[in-house]
Amino acid sequence: MFDLKLIRDDPDAFDRGLARRGLPPHTPEILALDEAWRAAQTKAEQLRAFRNTANVAIGLIVSKGGDATEKKREAAQSKDDGTRLEAEATRLKTEIDALLAGIPNLPLDDVPDGKDEHDNQLVRQHGTPRQFTFAPKDHVALGEGLREMDFARAGKLSGARFVVLSGGLARLERALAAFMLDLHTREFGYTEIAPPLLVRDETAFGTGQLPKFADDLFRTTTGLWLIPTAEVPLTNLVAGEILDEAALPLRFTAWTPCFRSEAGAAGKDTRGMIRQHQFNKVELVSIAHPDAAAAEHERMTACAEEVLKRLDLPYRVMLLCAGDMGAAARKTYDIEVWVPAQNAYREISSCSQCGEYQARRMNARFRPKESKGNRFVHTLNGSGLAVGRTLIAVLENHQQEDGSIVIPPVLRPFMGGAEVLRPDG
Repeated sequence: MFDLKLIRDDPDAFDRGLARRGLPPHTPEILALDEAWRAAQTKAEQLRAFRNTANVAIGLIVSKGGDATEKKREAAQSKDDGTRLEAEATRLKTEIDALLAGIPNLPLDDVPDGKDEHDNQLVRQHGTPRQFTFAPKDHVALGEGLREMDFARAGKLSGARFVVLSGGLARLERALAAFMLDLHTREFGYTEIAPPLLVRDETAFGTGQLPKFADDLFRTTTGLWLIPTAEVPLTNLVAGEILDEAALPLRFTAWTPCFRSEAGAAGKDTRGMIRQHQFNKVELVSIAHPDAAAAEHERMTACAEEVLKRLDLPYRVMLLCAGDMGAAARKTYDIEVWVPAQNAYREISSCSQCGEYQARRMNARFRPKESKGNRFVHTLNGSGLAVGRTLIAVLENHQQEDGSIVIPPVLRPFMGGAEVLRPDG
């Protein structure tokens, strides 16, 4: 959502931001509705004032024994007209809010222009992809070789884009999540949360999933939505609240299943675990002071990167162009891990700062120490990391010629001290 006053004051700047998103101008429609809304409000207030004055006059006339019929008629008419105008103002404001709710956030000035992933910019790269002395297998071949990754049985249970992990791989996935949570809570100061996995309409609206991206979500018969990411409940923890400035920043992390319909992903990554309807992810969310949001963004990205460094996985950080960012973001870094079987880097985390876009939708504010009035917080979110994709990266980057997997040292305490997963168990 956006500040209407800022749109009124500089409509050209707003439309320029939309143009960078590849969208047409919206301010003519917004400002026309805004003008009609304010005119209806003003007239309704004038009629309310007239009615109050008329009621006083009626009282005086009646007290003196006079005939107040005409004044009563005028007061009644002003009430009817006022009720109609108030209803019109409410309708117009609802239309404005609905229009603004469907518009994505505006990119920051340092976000590069561009239409898609081909226009993203490399920020930095860490580690060197391993040079194998044998033809590396993909994670599907490795998992099935271990007899612990089963897509056929998952298909029997649930259909396409699901997997059953068992034995050592199930434990390795759990170890990855536990390692990430311990790192983020013990070293980086995040508070671990175990949130609900089902949320209301207003919760999904608050972070921008509704109304525009309803097709990407799963909805229950009771009207609740399965979360597509823990960003949704974690960010909404402060919905409707006024926080003390001294409490900022708030930093939350959670390990949850995530559910996505992948409505627009037909034919993409159909093999393996890259793109599934259900997957596990460790999420990072920050509720920050506006002046500290840029620094918090860099910090969050560094926290996510540290996971990959400690797992000895090569990766790179990309600054997304304006046309490739998510709707709620105004600046995003994608962290991409090296996937040997694809000979490519693949996204494993997106770290975004959203400004006050989500805070306005949630009405989440803070009380400044040195000034009057409340301000909207700034929200940030990022994966720390997507657990399934991290599992893929560990399997493929740390595979041996015999199909065994060397377990990174940082994960071994979570694996009962095991150093290798072997096809023979």
